[in-house]
Amino acid sequence: MSDIRAVVSRLRAAGCVFAEDEADLLVAAATTPAELAALVERRVAGLPLEHLLGWAEFHGLRVTVRPGVFVPRHRTGFLVDVAVSLAPPDPVVVDLCCGSGALGAAFAAALPPRELHAADVEPAAVECARLNLPWARVHQGDLYDALPSSLRGRVSVLLANVPYVPSDAVATMPPEARLHEPLVALDGGADGLDLARRVAAGAPEWLAPGGTLLIESSERQAPVLAEILAAAGLTPRVHSCDDLGATVVTGTAKL
Repeated sequence: MSDIRAVVSRLRAAGCVFAEDEADLLVAAATTPAELAALVERRVAGLPLEHLLGWAEFHGLRVTVRPGVFVPRHRTGFLVDVAVSLAPPDPVVVDLCCGSGALGAAFAAALPPRELHAADVEPAAVECARLNLPWARVHQGDLYDALPSSLRGRVSVLLANVPYVPSDAVATMPPEARLHEPLVALDGGADGLDLARRVAAGAPEWLAPGGTLLIESSERQAPVLAEILAAAGLTPRVHSCDDLGATVVTGTAKL
């Protein structure tokens, strides 16, 4: 399958919306016609394009993404933008539920931190994050349990791209996500906010005075999430980006 027109046709027939762009990327990734044919067949079978390429474009960076690791969404770049706009100089940053470490890498590219820590419960994600954040400290464990105690009360920016899809909505997600990304990175519990509640409850212990927690959510969930952050003692604010269809709720610790 060396003819790019044949690749485009095959991808389009399989329902790939951006067939031309994907074909260009697959052709560039393949070293032989046989390898290209294998990549196209795997894409048609539903494997995420990013897992086939071995990378995802995120916030202007090419981030390594391995099979079984959550693929960073384009809209989540808005969380990075909000974080950078609120961060103090020389910040201490934590990327919680880091997945590939894309958020931490994008933040560091925009505003180099004094310290950057990342953590995830999934071993495959931690391995991937260590590739993308070779200069950072990447930890494996459940939320704050993964972090060194020396960070308590010192975190300026707490990035938390927690799963927020309600459990009964996971089955309606595209097969690329629900079949090839870890469920723990997608399922946010009955209302999608179970992990957000846990992160909010623990945040005051880890944030520095004036430090900020940032969580992505849906527009519908944002008012409830703001109440959750307020109940944890943080000052909430909802940020929206219509262009990306993104919503981020921040909670700032008292000075």
